[in-house]
Amino acid sequence: MLVLAGCVGGPDGGDNATVEDDLSGEDVDEPDDGESDEDDEAGTQDEPDEDTEDEETTTDTEDEETTDAATVDGDLEIHHIDVGQADATLLITPSDETILVDTGDWRQDGSDVIDYLESHDIDRIDHLVATHPHADHIGGHAAVIEHFETDGDGIGAAYDSGIPHTSQTYENYLDAVEEYDVELLLVEEGDELPIDDESVSALVTNPPAGESGDDLHYNSVSLALEFGEFRYVTTGDAEEDAEQRMVEEWGDDLEGDVYQAGHHGSSTSSTEPFVDAVSPEIAVISSDYDSQYGHPHDEVLEEFADRGIETYWTGVHGDVVVTTDGSEIDVEAETTFSTDAEDLLEEKHAEDDAHSSLPAMVNTPAGLIPLVG
Repeated sequence: MLVLAGCVGGPDGGDNATVEDDLSGEDVDEPDDGESDEDDEAGTQDEPDEDTEDEETTTDTEDEETTDAATVDGDLEIHHIDVGQADATLLITPSDETILVDTGDWRQDGSDVIDYLESHDIDRIDHLVATHPHADHIGGHAAVIEHFETDGDGIGAAYDSGIPHTSQTYENYLDAVEEYDVELLLVEEGDELPIDDESVSALVTNPPAGESGDDLHYNSVSLALEFGEFRYVTTGDAEEDAEQRMVEEWGDDLEGDVYQAGHHGSSTSSTEPFVDAVSPEIAVISSDYDSQYGHPHDEVLEEFADRGIETYWTGVHGDVVVTTDGSEIDVEAETTFSTDAEDLLEEKHAEDDAHSSLPAMVNTPAGLIPLVG
């Protein structure tokens, strides 16, 4: 793990910051003039397995770890905040230590996330994680840092992959880190977030160690979090190539009870080998109800349906809060709706059909009126 005080070296943003537009899809970050398409679409946007060990070779230490895992005290909460076509996830440990992974879209400028945190009496963020510097993931980072440094009890540390981006949103984030002297830690696979609550561990499974190029999705910070017998996996916008590498490198460490679907439910992520490795009971998808990118993609919902994975979609369910005592899992959604992925697929297409049934409109001096053929 590399430790940096102040800001990470990055490109010169300013008024001439360039806009990244991956030609393989519609992943477009915001231009400086405040006009942008939503970020991200398809193509852009250690613990050993004890079951494989011979009973006679199991050590006392392993028995003790197993006992400790089953007898953790208190609850872990994971709040998937509904921020539209973006990501923001708050984790609260039994000792009230807070981990905020991403902060929503740049258009919201952290307002929705800050309002949510205040409504839950959060006055400090101990660990602020940027999975990658696209504007639908770090859009509120600067505002969150400013808010908690001026009106709260501060930011413990910020974490990211160290891969820079050429956007004003990214520059604003680095400026806030520097202005408020927030410690910035660069993470890579094999690191663990320095969580004080010893009952919770968060293993970094991506980005890869060493030189890994400048692809923001390939280097998306991914975490496998463990609390008692419960495990949670979140991957930001990691896509097929990164998922395949994680499967090869981390294998059983990826197994989780709850999985936050990669890349807002895009078919570029949640590939079959990766979902095989995670083998979740529950999946949470963070994307807009009427996503301009069609998130979640049909293929992902069909895969979850085939596997019988209980599925929550913030676009339908709103805020989704997972609470666990390390064994039992409770999920509370803001809006009551089926968690059968087939029903979610039907709902998604019902919205598509509703749009397609609307009459074509034409703009006139009197406003928009139906176009009559």
